[in-house]
Amino acid sequence: MRAAVLTIDQRGSSKDSDRVPGTLAGLADVVLLRPFERTAGDEFQGVLDEPAALATVVERLLREASWSIGIGIGEVEEPLPDSTRAGRGPAFVSARDAVTGAKSAPWRLRVAGDDPGVRALETTLWLWASVLNRRTKGGWEVADLADAGASYDEIAKRLGVTQSAISQRAQAAGIVEGRRARELVTDLVGGLLQDRPQ
Repeated sequence: MRAAVLTIDQRGSSKDSDRVPGTLAGLADVVLLRPFERTAGDEFQGVLDEPAALATVVERLLREASWSIGIGIGEVEEPLPDSTRAGRGPAFVSARDAVTGAKSAPWRLRVAGDDPGVRALETTLWLWASVLNRRTKGGWEVADLADAGASYDEIAKRLGVTQSAISQRAQAAGIVEGRRARELVTDLVGGLLQDRPQ
């Protein structure tokens, strides 16, 4: 079967506190094929087969700006073991190559795999990262409320500002562009995870 393997390594861990437990707690609500597990040091790994889940995980990790993100897409050996650490197959190898390359890549993110389409996914993720990187704390506040289903009018009332002010914050935060990027990432991953003819 085809899957996405994410290998995530904390940046600058020797000069920072261990962020793995907090980040794993923050990702606990995401449905994965095999859950994230610490693999070694300040690194963790998980396996997923739901395209929207990959977009959710990557967005949260980019928001923290503390991680080198390696995404490997391809076949995994079946039956997939209960422990992520025991998994094998080309997608796991690609994830290892990707996280190594991520340390010197734009936005500390790389995608590797056996399909030429991984380049388009990687490029889209880099462009999405550039949108997310410009968001201020206030921009994220508006984005989070909008993602939860609140209208700009409702957000304005909640934050005690005008709707015009919320619209300006949303534009500066690239909320529309971010949503489109998330949709595109989900579509691209969906295509990459489709089983190939034997």
